[in-house]
Amino acid sequence: MKKITLLFLTAVLSMPVLASVSLPEKDALIKLYIATNGSQWKNKWDLNAPVSKWYGVKLSDDKVISVDLTNNNLVGELPAEIGNLVYLQKLKLTRNAISGTIPQTIGNLKSLKILNISFNKLTGTIPTTIGQNQDLILLELFMNKLSGALPNEIGNLKKLKKLSLYNNELQGSLPLSLYQMRSLKILLLNSNKFSGKLEREISNLNQLEVFSLFDNNMEGQIPFDLEKLNKLKEMNISYNMFNGPVSRNLSKMDSLNMTMLNNEGLATNLKVIDKNTALTNEE
Repeated sequence: MKKITLLFLTAVLSMPVLASVSLPEKDALIKLYIATNGSQWKNKWDLNAPVSKWYGVKLSDDKVISVDLTNNNLVGELPAEIGNLVYLQKLKLTRNAISGTIPQTIGNLKSLKILNISFNKLTGTIPTTIGQNQDLILLELFMNKLSGALPNEIGNLKKLKKLSLYNNELQGSLPLSLYQMRSLKILLLNSNKFSGKLEREISNLNQLEVFSLFDNNMEGQIPFDLEKLNKLKEMNISYNMFNGPVSRNLSKMDSLNMTMLNNEGLATNLKVIDKNTALTNEE
């Protein structure tokens, strides 16, 4: 009986010791610390202390669910091991000096709801694996040096409410899948190198409240279907190469009154027509 009691007490006392962050998660955090010059962070980690004490790290049931290292002097590249933080719901690394590419392993973070790596020095393309983060509500990658096309897989993010990609070097046509992201409320694509046409399917984004496509290389007729977005409060699609007539309502909604660039690179204003004429032209 004494032996059984002793074994029971030993097991109970051992529980707090056994209950800890998994080795793959802890290793991922350590790799992040090393890869981004942790010894020079504003708020450093004591790697000998419990993970629960590490600055910006939040746990739930001994699982890492949040890492917020905003403005903490991270310098270096994101390690592939970051994909081992499989319970992560929030990753916020904005306002640092992170360079290199976004690891393909970002797609492993299936529980991720918030991803913000804005105001850094990221290069390369947005990985296609981003489409695997299907619980994402907020995706902010603005103020970096990302290039290449916006991947078609972005359309898999059916719960996304805010997509901020402005001030990068993204190019190519907007993927058709983008027009199926019906949960979007804020879409900021300005100051990139996007080209091609803005499709009539933009009217599918009926929850959209803020839309910025300012300062790109878009061309063709501006679809009058934009007027169907009755929740739209702010819009700026000027300084593209759009042509043709535009309705008075759309012109008023644009903060720069539809100022475009012609083939010579000179600023010009589109012809404004009344709504009935606009609808006739669209048909």
